[in-house]
Amino acid sequence: MLGQSPPTDPAGPLPQPSPGALDDFMGKMVGDMGAAMSAALVLLGDHLGLYRALADGGPATSTQLAARTGTTERYVREWLAGQAAAGYVTYDDEERLFFLDPVQTMVFADEGGPVFLAGGFDVIAAMFRDEPKIADAFKSGDGVGWHEHNACLFRGTERFFRPGYNANLLSSWIPALEGVEAKLKQGAVVADVGCGHGASTLLMAQAFPNSRFFGFDYHAASVDRARETAAAAGLGDRAVFQTAMAKTFPGDHYDLICIFDALHDMGDPVGAAAHIRASLSPDGTWMLVEPFANDDLTDNLNPVGRMFYAASTMLCTPASLSQEVGLGLGAQAGEARLRGVCQEAGFTRFRRVAQTPFNLVFEVRP
Repeated sequence: MLGQSPPTDPAGPLPQPSPGALDDFMGKMVGDMGAAMSAALVLLGDHLGLYRALADGGPATSTQLAARTGTTERYVREWLAGQAAAGYVTYDDEERLFFLDPVQTMVFADEGGPVFLAGGFDVIAAMFRDEPKIADAFKSGDGVGWHEHNACLFRGTERFFRPGYNANLLSSWIPALEGVEAKLKQGAVVADVGCGHGASTLLMAQAFPNSRFFGFDYHAASVDRARETAAAAGLGDRAVFQTAMAKTFPGDHYDLICIFDALHDMGDPVGAAAHIRASLSPDGTWMLVEPFANDDLTDNLNPVGRMFYAASTMLCTPASLSQEVGLGLGAQAGEARLRGVCQEAGFTRFRRVAQTPFNLVFEVRP
């Protein structure tokens, strides 16, 4: 309680805050509430192209930015002031102009870059929109399937994770796997299980033209979107997408099977892992990418853990509990639990090959 230990007698009086503790905690709450409210403004800036127009056109008044984006000045004026208060946009008091500095530009306006985060706010929107469903699940114990969420979750998930894949998949993750990059350059057969909109699949297909890629996901709408993106990129002939479950996707003798940030969402990750083992070639590799987490809860009580535990509560754990087995690994499973899943499925080799602030990357082999 606010700077003191809990009372030893639950029936006794509540302890009083230590000096300054209440003020400190209230300051934290005001900051958190402001951040939560600002999330809606980030969505507006992203969806209306306000960030992009500010980055492309340079410093602007609210009138100038409204003219660039075909929006109404009075709304834009308030939005800019709120963004400046949040530190998401910079305000030049002398020139009376708003602009994005280089860091703000990378985070809010460079969608193809390695640290773009604005797209991830669609995930936050889905969490708020579907809160009543999760509240009901808390009471019933039932799950809430991935497909039962608002559509903004699917595009938000792609846009949140894609920058990390752009920054790391080709440059560090694949090279860290023993012999895999050489196989891909020569010509390999690859499965991307739980591929979603296919961001990871298409990134690999573009980089390794001699290889063939198969993306599988149980969510038909995501598979349709992946097919459209592949066709638009001219990759439809070597990046094929199909609706399939992780425990039953077709094919065998794959040289590489990947799961990006999806194993913990599965109801039966052991069963999925066992099917992956049976579908690999004898010298094949499973690249398992999961959200960054330490094994001990205490070590996850930090900003990244805060974000992933929230997503796990509202999205990942309900998805797992909606399926058979319903193991409920959660988005903060950690290396030890993931290793246990792989060993139970029959794998004998498991090693961490890379990590980022948001991901752990493992090489898993028969």
